[in-house]
Amino acid sequence: MRYVFDKGVSRFTVQAFATGMLSVFGHDPTIAIRDYEGEVQFVPGTYDKALLRVSVNTATFEVLDEMKRDDREKLEALMLGNVLDVEHFPDVLFESKQVSVRKVSDDLLQASVIGDLTLRGVTQSLSFEARVMDMGTMLRISGGFTLRQSDFGIKPVSFAGGSLRLKDELKFSFELVGKQEEVVVEA
Repeated sequence: MRYVFDKGVSRFTVQAFATGMLSVFGHDPTIAIRDYEGEVQFVPGTYDKALLRVSVNTATFEVLDEMKRDDREKLEALMLGNVLDVEHFPDVLFESKQVSVRKVSDDLLQASVIGDLTLRGVTQSLSFEARVMDMGTMLRISGGFTLRQSDFGIKPVSFAGGSLRLKDELKFSFELVGKQEEVVVEA
Protein backbone atom coordinates (compact mmCIF):
# COMPACT_ATOMS: atom_id res chain seq x y z
CA MET A 1 0.00 0.00 0.00
CA ARG A 2 1.09 3.55 -0.67
CA TYR A 3 -0.15 6.64 1.15
CA VAL A 4 0.72 10.18 0.02
CA PHE A 5 0.73 13.10 2.46
CA ASP A 6 -1.97 15.75 2.04
CA LYS A 7 -0.32 19.01 3.13
CA GLY A 8 -3.70 20.77 3.01
CA VAL A 9 -4.81 18.96 6.17
CA SER A 10 -1.39 18.11 7.62
CA ARG A 11 0.75 20.20 9.99
CA PHE A 12 4.56 20.29 10.20
CA THR A 13 6.30 22.85 12.45
CA VAL A 14 9.67 23.71 13.98
CA GLN A 15 10.07 25.29 17.42
CA ALA A 16 13.22 27.33 18.06
CA PHE A 17 14.21 28.49 21.55
CA ALA A 18 15.66 31.89 22.49
CA THR A 19 18.58 32.45 24.85
CA GLY A 20 20.76 35.42 25.78
CA MET A 21 20.35 38.59 27.84
CA LEU A 22 17.21 39.75 26.01
CA SER A 23 15.57 36.32 25.67
CA VAL A 24 12.96 37.18 28.32
CA PHE A 25 11.63 39.78 25.86
CA GLY A 26 11.97 37.60 22.80
CA HIS A 27 9.86 34.83 21.47
CA ASP A 28 10.58 31.18 20.99
CA PRO A 29 9.67 31.30 17.31
CA THR A 30 7.44 28.65 15.77
CA ILE A 31 8.05 28.06 12.10
CA ALA A 32 5.61 26.41 9.70
CA ILE A 33 6.91 24.10 7.01
CA ARG A 34 4.47 24.90 4.18
CA ASP A 35 5.59 22.83 1.18
CA TYR A 36 6.61 19.19 1.38
CA GLU A 37 5.89 15.89 -0.26
CA GLY A 38 5.95 12.53 1.40
CA GLU A 39 4.77 8.98 1.30
CA VAL A 40 4.45 5.87 3.41
CA GLN A 41 4.54 2.40 1.89
CA PHE A 42 4.09 -1.03 3.47
CA VAL A 43 2.77 -4.52 2.88
CA PRO A 44 -0.97 -4.47 3.69
CA GLY A 45 -1.98 -6.13 6.97
CA THR A 46 1.60 -6.76 8.10
CA TYR A 47 3.33 -3.35 7.87
CA ASP A 48 6.37 -5.27 6.58
CA LYS A 49 8.83 -3.43 4.36
CA ALA A 50 7.55 -0.10 5.68
CA LEU A 51 9.13 2.95 4.10
CA LEU A 52 8.82 6.67 4.84
CA ARG A 53 10.08 9.37 2.47
CA VAL A 54 9.73 13.14 2.92
CA SER A 55 11.07 16.01 0.81
CA VAL A 56 10.73 19.57 2.14
CA ASN A 57 11.01 22.78 0.10
CA THR A 58 13.11 25.00 2.40
CA ALA A 59 12.07 28.26 0.71
CA THR A 60 8.55 27.90 2.13
CA PHE A 61 9.39 28.06 5.85
CA GLU A 62 7.30 30.79 7.52
CA VAL A 63 7.39 32.31 11.03
CA LEU A 64 3.99 31.87 12.69
CA ASP A 65 4.42 34.05 15.78
CA GLU A 66 2.81 37.43 16.30
CA MET A 67 5.55 40.03 15.87
CA LYS A 68 6.18 43.28 14.11
CA ARG A 69 6.27 42.88 10.33
CA ASP A 70 9.83 44.21 10.15
CA ASP A 71 11.04 41.73 12.81
CA ARG A 72 9.30 38.84 11.03
CA GLU A 73 10.88 39.79 7.69
CA LYS A 74 14.35 40.02 9.28
CA LEU A 75 13.96 36.66 11.03
CA GLU A 76 12.69 34.95 7.87
CA ALA A 77 15.49 36.49 5.78
CA LEU A 78 18.09 35.21 8.27
CA MET A 79 16.44 31.78 8.41
CA LEU A 80 16.15 31.37 4.62
CA GLY A 81 19.52 32.94 3.82
CA ASN A 82 22.01 32.27 6.61
CA VAL A 83 20.52 29.20 8.29
CA LEU A 84 18.95 27.19 5.46
CA ASP A 85 20.84 28.76 2.51
CA VAL A 86 17.86 27.95 0.26
CA GLU A 87 19.69 29.17 -2.85
CA HIS A 88 22.23 26.33 -2.58
CA PHE A 89 20.15 23.80 -0.63
CA PRO A 90 16.51 24.03 -1.75
CA ASP A 91 15.40 20.75 -0.20
CA VAL A 92 15.61 18.74 3.01
CA LEU A 93 15.28 15.00 2.49
CA PHE A 94 14.41 12.15 4.86
CA GLU A 95 14.32 8.48 3.92
CA SER A 96 13.76 5.69 6.39
CA LYS A 97 16.19 2.81 6.62
CA GLN A 98 14.26 0.84 9.23
CA VAL A 99 10.66 1.06 10.41
CA SER A 100 9.28 -1.19 13.11
CA VAL A 101 5.59 -1.13 13.93
CA ARG A 102 3.84 -2.32 17.08
CA LYS A 103 0.07 -2.64 17.22
CA VAL A 104 -1.40 -0.78 20.23
CA SER A 105 -5.09 -1.40 19.39
CA ASP A 106 -7.18 -2.27 16.33
CA ASP A 107 -6.43 1.01 14.56
CA LEU A 108 -3.58 2.52 16.62
CA LEU A 109 0.07 1.71 15.92
CA GLN A 110 3.37 2.80 17.43
CA ALA A 111 6.15 3.17 14.86
CA SER A 112 9.88 3.46 15.50
CA VAL A 113 11.63 5.04 12.54
CA ILE A 114 15.35 5.21 11.78
CA GLY A 115 16.60 6.93 8.65
CA ASP A 116 18.83 9.49 7.00
CA LEU A 117 18.12 13.23 7.10
CA THR A 118 19.94 15.43 4.59
CA LEU A 119 19.97 19.14 5.46
CA ARG A 120 22.31 21.70 3.83
CA GLY A 121 24.19 18.89 2.10
CA VAL A 122 24.95 17.05 5.35
CA THR A 123 23.41 13.65 6.01
CA GLN A 124 22.89 12.45 9.59
CA SER A 125 21.02 9.51 11.07
CA LEU A 126 17.70 10.44 12.68
CA SER A 127 15.38 8.29 14.77
CA PHE A 128 11.96 9.08 16.18
CA GLU A 129 8.71 7.56 17.43
CA ALA A 130 5.33 8.18 15.81
CA ARG A 131 1.73 7.26 16.57
CA VAL A 132 -0.18 6.02 13.55
CA MET A 133 -3.95 5.82 13.25
CA ASP A 134 -4.78 3.39 10.44
CA MET A 135 -8.19 4.38 9.07
CA GLY A 136 -8.11 2.18 5.99
CA THR A 137 -7.84 4.65 3.14
CA MET A 138 -6.12 7.23 5.41
CA LEU A 139 -3.26 7.28 7.89
CA ARG A 140 -2.86 9.95 10.58
CA ILE A 141 0.76 10.06 11.75
CA SER A 142 1.84 12.24 14.68
CA GLY A 143 5.07 12.70 16.55
CA GLY A 144 8.17 14.78 16.79
CA PHE A 145 11.92 14.83 17.01
CA THR A 146 14.74 17.17 17.95
CA LEU A 147 17.94 17.97 16.16
CA ARG A 148 20.95 20.19 16.70
CA GLN A 149 21.66 22.71 13.97
CA SER A 150 25.41 22.35 14.56
CA ASP A 151 25.21 18.67 13.50
CA PHE A 152 24.41 20.00 10.02
CA GLY A 153 27.05 22.76 9.98
CA ILE A 154 24.54 25.49 10.88
CA LYS A 155 25.39 28.29 13.31
CA PRO A 156 22.34 29.32 15.37
CA VAL A 157 20.98 32.78 14.51
CA SER A 158 21.59 35.79 16.79
CA PHE A 159 19.90 39.21 16.90
CA ALA A 160 20.58 42.56 18.55
CA GLY A 161 24.35 42.16 18.54
CA GLY A 162 24.13 38.71 20.13
CA SER A 163 21.90 39.80 23.03
CA LEU A 164 19.20 37.48 21.67
CA ARG A 165 20.23 34.14 20.21
CA LEU A 166 18.44 30.99 19.18
CA LYS A 167 19.59 27.78 20.83
CA ASP A 168 21.25 25.02 18.83
CA GLU A 169 18.45 22.51 19.44
CA LEU A 170 15.23 22.65 17.40
CA LYS A 171 12.05 20.70 18.07
CA PHE A 172 10.02 19.44 15.10
CA SER A 173 6.36 18.38 15.45
CA PHE A 174 4.16 16.78 12.85
CA GLU A 175 0.58 15.70 12.33
CA LEU A 176 0.57 14.20 8.84
CA VAL A 177 -2.40 12.80 6.97
CA GLY A 178 -1.64 10.25 4.30
CA LYS A 179 -4.27 9.31 1.77
CA GLN A 180 -4.18 5.97 0.03
CA GLU A 181 -3.11 6.35 -3.55
CA GLU A 182 -5.51 4.79 -5.96
CA VAL A 183 -4.04 2.08 -8.13
CA VAL A 184 -5.27 2.33 -11.70
CA VAL A 185 -5.60 -1.05 -13.39
CA GLU A 186 -5.83 -0.95 -17.16
CA ALA A 187 -8.13 -3.48 -18.83
